[in-house]
Amino acid sequence: MPKDINTDPRASSPIEKQLWKSADKLRKNIDAAEYKHVVLGLIFLKYISDAFEALYIKLKSQKGEYKGADPEDKDEYKAENVFFVPEKARWQYLQSKAKLPTIGKEVDNAMDAIEKNNPSLKDVLPKVFARGNLDPTNLGGLIDLIGNIAFTDAKERSADILGHVFEYFLGEFALAEGKKGGQFYTPRSVVELLVEMLQPYKGRVFDPCCGSGGMFVQSEKFVEEHRGKINDISIYGQESNQTTWRLAKMNLAIRGIDSSQVKWNNEGSFLNNAHKDLKADFVIANPPFNDSDWSGDLLRKDGRWKHGVPPTGNANYAWIQHFLYHLSPSGIAGFVLAKGSLTSKSSGEGDIRKALIEARLVDCIVNLPAKLFLNTQIPACLWFLSRKKTNNDILFIDARNEGHLINRRTRELSGDDIKKIASTYHEWKKPKNKYEDIKGFCNSTSIERVKELDYVLTPGRYVGLPDEEDEFDFNERFTSLKAEFEEQLKEETRLNKVILQNLAKVKV
Repeated sequence: MPKDINTDPRASSPIEKQLWKSADKLRKNIDAAEYKHVVLGLIFLKYISDAFEALYIKLKSQKGEYKGADPEDKDEYKAENVFFVPEKARWQYLQSKAKLPTIGKEVDNAMDAIEKNNPSLKDVLPKVFARGNLDPTNLGGLIDLIGNIAFTDAKERSADILGHVFEYFLGEFALAEGKKGGQFYTPRSVVELLVEMLQPYKGRVFDPCCGSGGMFVQSEKFVEEHRGKINDISIYGQESNQTTWRLAKMNLAIRGIDSSQVKWNNEGSFLNNAHKDLKADFVIANPPFNDSDWSGDLLRKDGRWKHGVPPTGNANYAWIQHFLYHLSPSGIAGFVLAKGSLTSKSSGEGDIRKALIEARLVDCIVNLPAKLFLNTQIPACLWFLSRKKTNNDILFIDARNEGHLINRRTRELSGDDIKKIASTYHEWKKPKNKYEDIKGFCNSTSIERVKELDYVLTPGRYVGLPDEEDEFDFNERFTSLKAEFEEQLKEETRLNKVILQNLAKVKV
């Protein structure tokens, strides 16, 4: 294995790409949505087995602090935050059975045994390996493939390499699944931008719709890269989709991140708030865009709606106020929303936005480029809310022209793009800053000016056009308007159904 693996944190290492190509070939006719649990489950199993083996060898050596230790005692592993792996669940044992037709049953049994011996993994691991659509030969090939991830010269870095492979595979499966993939995966460049702007060095980090846990992983990476102390941040999360929650638990465990406060319930954050008393220093999230199925009709008198009751047909402003409810007195939130949230006036949304602006909570708005997200063509933006805001302005950044296409359907922000946007924000926030407005890109706007424009928060209204801008991208604008129209049409159809149902009840 090359020693410079992943020297560029934004680049995929050759081993990751090579593994993905090989694993994808073994997929055959299995749907990507199902296959990801097979592959990611095996990578996780390899990770915990490697960590177990490393400690097992030390315990067995009986040297130094390990003198008199029992290598088969679960408490020895618990004391060092290592999962205990029973003998027939260890990678070496499974690899010895990889060529047998019963290998699927062996892996399922291994997953069961690991859960029984490690309560924190209860109901987390996949048991899908003995299903008829997964050919034993292909499963054996996958086991051999993943077994070769950490060669002898990389044993000490095995966990880090497996972590990178797990993260890379999550992204590739999301791309392979397309629209459905976006339900569990936020594009890495968007997560990196949020984290670079929030800079969660120290404190409580909260994501109430955490998907596969990418926001947490990136927050920990940020602290590491800036030479902070990982133990200075603690994470809290919630996820309503149990399958996605399982991915999050594995994703965090493979990074050595404590996920004990990442909760699952199928009712979701609005109906069953798993962290009612939490006041976070940072909220970072990518909630579902324009969610009409959020049970808003059951929550009309909820205490979270300090700035106005959100409409039952769209959860955007419910999410905003849920985030605010969980912010500490000096906390800051950064999150993704549909761009329509910047202008909407329907069902009281305009009044809530006005209240947020006049309460001096809105810190920065970033307009994102098209095609960043896998599951929607709806134009998106980033909101930043701060309870420790010290000025009377809002920073608007129009980043629609940033990024590059990685395929025909998907755009990505580069490291330079992220640095440009984040550094603009941080320079603007400094007491004695060198910040300057850049026509067509950024503008520091007074709340009075926003009021004059009827509390609309679209960055384009404030930054203007660059001097050299004389082209209008018709295709991009058409796609954007078409997506917005389709969403509005869906909402109108839903409301019509509700009206007809109510009329039918009246007639009865």
